[in-house]
Amino acid sequence: MEVLKHECGVAMIRLLKPLEYYYEKYGTWMYGLNKLYLLMEKQHNRGQEGAGLACVKLEASPGEEYMFRERALGTSAITDIFSAVHQHYKELPSDKSNDPYYAKANLPFAGELYMGHLRYSTTGKSGISYIHPFLRRNNWRAKNLALCGNFNLTNVDDIFHEITAIGQHPRKYSDTYIMLEQMGHRLDREVERLYCKSEAEGLTGMDITHAIENQIDLSNVLKRCAPQWDGGYVICGLTGSGEFFSVRDPWGIRPAFYYVDDEIAVLASERPVIQTAMNVQVEDIKELNRGEALFINKKGEIRTSQIIEPKENKACSFERIYFSRGSDVDIYKERKLLGSNLVPDILNAVDHDLDHTVFSFIPNTAEVAYFGMEEGLNNYLNRLKTEQIIGSKRLLDEQELSDILSKRVRCEKVAIKDIKLRTFIAEGNSRNDLAAHVYDITYGSLEPYIDNLVVIDDSIVRGTTLKQSIISILDRLHPKKIVIVSSSPQVRYPDYYGIDMSRMSEFIAFKAAVALLRDRGMENIILEVYRKAKEQQMAGRDLIVNYVKEIYAPFTDREISAKMVELLTTEKTRTKVEIVYQTLEGLHASCPDHPGDWYFSGDYPTPGGARLVNKAFINYMEEEYLVK
Repeated sequence: MEVLKHECGVAMIRLLKPLEYYYEKYGTWMYGLNKLYLLMEKQHNRGQEGAGLACVKLEASPGEEYMFRERALGTSAITDIFSAVHQHYKELPSDKSNDPYYAKANLPFAGELYMGHLRYSTTGKSGISYIHPFLRRNNWRAKNLALCGNFNLTNVDDIFHEITAIGQHPRKYSDTYIMLEQMGHRLDREVERLYCKSEAEGLTGMDITHAIENQIDLSNVLKRCAPQWDGGYVICGLTGSGEFFSVRDPWGIRPAFYYVDDEIAVLASERPVIQTAMNVQVEDIKELNRGEALFINKKGEIRTSQIIEPKENKACSFERIYFSRGSDVDIYKERKLLGSNLVPDILNAVDHDLDHTVFSFIPNTAEVAYFGMEEGLNNYLNRLKTEQIIGSKRLLDEQELSDILSKRVRCEKVAIKDIKLRTFIAEGNSRNDLAAHVYDITYGSLEPYIDNLVVIDDSIVRGTTLKQSIISILDRLHPKKIVIVSSSPQVRYPDYYGIDMSRMSEFIAFKAAVALLRDRGMENIILEVYRKAKEQQMAGRDLIVNYVKEIYAPFTDREISAKMVELLTTEKTRTKVEIVYQTLEGLHASCPDHPGDWYFSGDYPTPGGARLVNKAFINYMEEEYLVK
């Protein structure tokens, strides 16, 4: 129900045949461009603020452009950038626009290497200058670099100080620009190493250029840069000479998948996107391993290389719960498990009274977890029916048997996403009043004052929509009890690896824990955590402890959930409300291969995450708590 901005999406294509091959087989030299459009559009969920693409053309003659880029802002950015590309061909006669030889020699974006990016800002910085891909230009083709990524680094300051110490002067202070300059510097050094080697071998002029482009090894660049990156990332790059690479962080926080055949190599942030765009089976697609990079050189030779030793698997579980497309075969199963694992706690919340309980979901992302919940409830009910039939000490008559078999789980579509508020409504009271109507209800879907109402959502982070809309609108149905179910655990800590969750005061779980400490006269814990966090600010990066955990330590999950209810309901709420959260154990049982749970547990995979959560708590104390 609460839209979270999150990490970006990437897409890369390397055509392994000449453009005329695709024209003869598929009827168009734009095969690669069309596939890039599909890969990006199918990942539209990963970018609402902007999009960009870059293209590299192999074998361009001196004086001809060989690297192209198009970027746009807004929710229609994908359409805008591809429309802009096609504008170059609009006025051409068909004999030229369809001719792969003419396109290769004369048309922009008629190349063999493509890169696409969908942007969700997690830094608050916006504008066309922050839209990927970023370009670093040079008169040497091998020194030109186009870079994009799905990443957030926690140690941008350290990298900035390092590259400025060697004399560089980045034009902007942002992680992408700084990474571009850092990698560009190492790329320059790699080219210069090969230049000296070629010169020593007696080569001159263009022979040196060709030798450099045939021998350049981008693993040398990545092995010098990547060990300094603290965070979750999939970094993608193209060089003007035709090198292609993508590297994944050593914890596996951010996802990347690729597919290769004899015609094309494709990489994207999500697996089903490649399945759909390329019409291939799930077993045909590989996942980039932790700390591994995929390389394709100018000749089209493909290899993978371990750039950094893999660390403990911390693949992001929020990808599985919320961000990635639910059409992935494994994610679909995992989301259903997240719903079914909650059944025992849900039954306890309604006193096992299925006859007088209606089940529903908050549209639209919780639908798959809802199916899992429904399936789990039906399994429970079937066991109950079996026990009643087998446990009977006498032969049941037809009516008794019919009564048992007719018992069912009552499922209705109760909540309906109705409108999206426009931002021009700025006045507080008016905006709050309209916010209460973002969701509508199906009237008559339950028996007032008799039926319980259970609604499942994928996550409850800030609680804003619950308070402003969901609870009040459900209350109009007059259920006996409202049970709000979250298929994910309590979100207690900020994320620093791509998801837009950075301020402690945003989390309803944190607000509830602080309120409980105050209620019980335990404010000394809040001040003690602040003191500890301040004291360790100057500690070494590997010695950082997440002291914010101590805010939650005195309380059970149930106590925090109960306090949330107090904070999210008003005196106008007539129905009793309960919130049921997924447990950490239930999460890991559902998503066993994606154990990254730092936003729930506080166990950050990198030192930078622990350092920043303490800094977020210090900011909360100094900006909000201590001034009250």
